[in-house]
Amino acid sequence: MCQHRPECPSAESEDREAAVPVACHPEQGWSLLCNGVLLFEDTGELLPDGRVIAPRRPAASAV
Repeated sequence: MCQHRPECPSAESEDREAAVPVACHPEQGWSLLCNGVLLFEDTGELLPDGRVIAPRRPAASAV
């Protein structure tokens, strides 16, 4: 799918978020990466095969 050189990480790769954005809609809170991953501003992801990656939220600090 990726036409870049060097090729961007695949959607299955751990570093998939390093792929180049091909469509950005910050007003809607998402970007489409060249590997087919929809990346949301809350750090959640939707992979091309339909799997959902939950947002990574920082651990709550003890008070």
